[in-house]
Amino acid sequence: MQKFQPLQLLAKSTTKKVILFTLSCLLTITPSTFAKQPQNSPFLNSTQTIKSATTKPEKLLEQGKAQYLAGNLKQAIAILLQAANRYKASNQTQQQAIALINLSLAYQQLGSWQQADAVIKESLYLLTKVEKSEINSRIVAQALDVQGRMQFMRGQAENALITWKQAGEIYQKLGGLDAALIRNRINSAQALQALGRFLQSKKTLIEVKEKLAKQEDSRLKVVGLRKLGNVLQIVGDLKESEEILQQSLAIAKSSSLENEVSQTLFSLGNTARTGENIQAALKYYQQAQAATTQPVTRLQAQLNQLRLLVDNQKFSDASKLSAEIKSTINKLPASRIVVNTKINFARSLMKDKSENTEYIAKLLANALQQAQQLQDKRAESYASGTLGELYEKTRQFNDAQNLTKKALFTAQSINAPEIAYLWKWQIGRLYKQQGNIEQAISYYSGAVESLESLRENLVVVNPDIQFSFRESVEPVYRQLVELLLQTPDEVALNKSLKINSARIKQARQVLESLQVAELENFFRSSCLTPVEQIDFLVDKKDQTAAVVYAIILPESLNVILKLPNQNLRVYKTPIAQTKVQTTVEQLRDDLRDVTRKKRARRNSSQLYNWLIKPLETDLKNNGITNLVFVLESELQNIPMSVLYDEQNDEYLLEKYAISLTPGLQLVNPKPLKEVKLNALTAGLAEERTVNEITFNPLENVEQELQTIQSQVPKSTELLNDRFTKNNLQSKLKSSPFSVVHLATHGKFSSNPDETFILTWNKLLNVKEFDQLLRTSDSNTSTDIELLVLSACETAQGDKRAALGLAGIAVQAGARSTLATLWAVDDESTAELMSIFYSQLKAGTDKAEALQYAQKQLLAQGREPYFWAPYVLLGNWL
Repeated sequence: MQKFQPLQLLAKSTTKKVILFTLSCLLTITPSTFAKQPQNSPFLNSTQTIKSATTKPEKLLEQGKAQYLAGNLKQAIAILLQAANRYKASNQTQQQAIALINLSLAYQQLGSWQQADAVIKESLYLLTKVEKSEINSRIVAQALDVQGRMQFMRGQAENALITWKQAGEIYQKLGGLDAALIRNRINSAQALQALGRFLQSKKTLIEVKEKLAKQEDSRLKVVGLRKLGNVLQIVGDLKESEEILQQSLAIAKSSSLENEVSQTLFSLGNTARTGENIQAALKYYQQAQAATTQPVTRLQAQLNQLRLLVDNQKFSDASKLSAEIKSTINKLPASRIVVNTKINFARSLMKDKSENTEYIAKLLANALQQAQQLQDKRAESYASGTLGELYEKTRQFNDAQNLTKKALFTAQSINAPEIAYLWKWQIGRLYKQQGNIEQAISYYSGAVESLESLRENLVVVNPDIQFSFRESVEPVYRQLVELLLQTPDEVALNKSLKINSARIKQARQVLESLQVAELENFFRSSCLTPVEQIDFLVDKKDQTAAVVYAIILPESLNVILKLPNQNLRVYKTPIAQTKVQTTVEQLRDDLRDVTRKKRARRNSSQLYNWLIKPLETDLKNNGITNLVFVLESELQNIPMSVLYDEQNDEYLLEKYAISLTPGLQLVNPKPLKEVKLNALTAGLAEERTVNEITFNPLENVEQELQTIQSQVPKSTELLNDRFTKNNLQSKLKSSPFSVVHLATHGKFSSNPDETFILTWNKLLNVKEFDQLLRTSDSNTSTDIELLVLSACETAQGDKRAALGLAGIAVQAGARSTLATLWAVDDESTAELMSIFYSQLKAGTDKAEALQYAQKQLLAQGREPYFWAPYVLLGNWL
């Protein structure tokens, strides 16, 4: 994964938002231009000025447009101000409003929100004074689009949605404005995503797709399809994104639209890159480079290739490409795009240890100087902060700190927390390296606060953050936790540490936030909001339960323990992160092979000693019988039940009922014994081939479903060809079920596109599965108390595969999810389920019911392979 690049060029996005409008949205006074999207225009020199005081305002408007396109925002603003004043002086109110709308766009690009807001409001006010006409209505709609853009960029998604709806209603009344309406609907879909209204967003995008399908092949259709493909890429629908972009590309080629071919190839490269298909991404970027006649566009394509080559340590190829870039990058006239390109190039070079740091420093210094000349505060902040990062790498801490603080001040001056968090993190790192832990914690905490304020925008509309999540977001949280759990004097192994309780609580909360961010990054959307804290349940409702939070840090394995009505405790075992990860990976492989019992016990015993042994005395003294684990994603790939106490010859399962939770909050938890059991069961017993994948028959599924029906008489069954998405959806909507049991193939992966549940004729991906179990467009779930996914498995070789399992559990909205980490094609599944449901019927809590069923198989001499894969997520009651 690549490190965060400050200004993503190809996707035309910034860290906090997607550019919803390009320069093509700048208005002119000619009505016919409203539906046009201009070709890439040649750059004007940024030092060019308007020499004649008698230049007509129409000409000024065109010149301002050209400067905006070239990225010369300071110059564009100066010219557009002149144009607005000239129109005002000649009482051309409508044209004055047009100039102000364009001016707002330029201010928005600079992050000058107060000025942008003021001029867009003034333009809308002026338009109320103009005689009503079709042209005026079009201009009002354009102004509303621009206002909505500003609101969305500032994190006001609800206001943006309302504003865009107003604009959309005008476009629909006017008719014949397909380009504007399509753009408007795409924008609205993004706002709906940001608000968590995923079904509505999907419906809107489907409407856009249908509108585009009805249009004749044209440049408008090419651009519309590309915009739709870009949005689908951003929200994580990569397969559909590629399909739509391929349609755009085919039309662009058949219509001989060379520049559009290049732009669509860029987008295809971004989609491939997001899906970590590196070879495909490189190929698309190379094709985009060859297809364009624009020097800057070609340079951008080269930069994207360079990033991928460096990130995949193909330094020989990267060196050749960087030499080409060096020969052209300084020949381009100063503009925002060029400044951003230089910063991106410098960041790629910084990853190659063989690169000349003096050259990189000069490149960044030049970018900083040009950004200051252009009065582009965003680019200035990035240039200054990136130069500070270079000095950090060369251990020139004073210079690094001065530059980074300057970058932070600049970001804060334009209210850009998406930039500011980077520099808070960087200053925190600098203080840490200099031994000032208190200051480091302060700045790290500030960085996390900024990320929390941005969470919605980071996930939904920021492909750059998504692409580099593990490089640019996750380390901020983890490094802060490491600082919070440091002690002045590390005490002996396996002893509870005397760390400030407030810091322990903060450390746990930071990791909780990271886990939520990981899930949201997985889905490219906000997750269901839980409603009750686990701590409250432990203190007030189940005082036999303890929460175990495991944290793997570079030099230690840390466990934070929550006991009923007691302060948090932390236990630290000094052990290298790599050793923990290797042991987990080996155990995961061992458990899937019944012939590796001896090695599996050795590795599970090692993990027991690290994770559980330090807590044993405290757990025993407090009468704990239930353990609720909040685990790192890698640890989620192995069942905690199989941890082995070699000294007492016992599995953890034999001592405790065990459950997992993706975080420290649950969805309306309540005991299952308070709920009347009625089940919807569905399964596949026959061999199926879907999407060219053949799935083996599950011979014991019929017995499994019959067993459930015998334990839960009030149940409905969908077997084989009756197990379809439509039938399942129909049953769920027709009556509430407390239990939904699916005995079918499925896979959990860190890639949402590879996380699915098999029905008779379709692979239900994780997002479709989410929509299936929800009864409306809101985030309220059905009354499903327990979702059972039998015969599913986590993807082998995927260290973070459990993200898919946790993701399904969260997105489904069920209070609890019982799933298998690997598929067990054996009668033991039917037997375990029979015991499990009989215990539920008798009023046993879910975690204890699962424990009892697993212990029954263990007592029969079954290997862990047969009883260990079952894990309970969510509410254990």
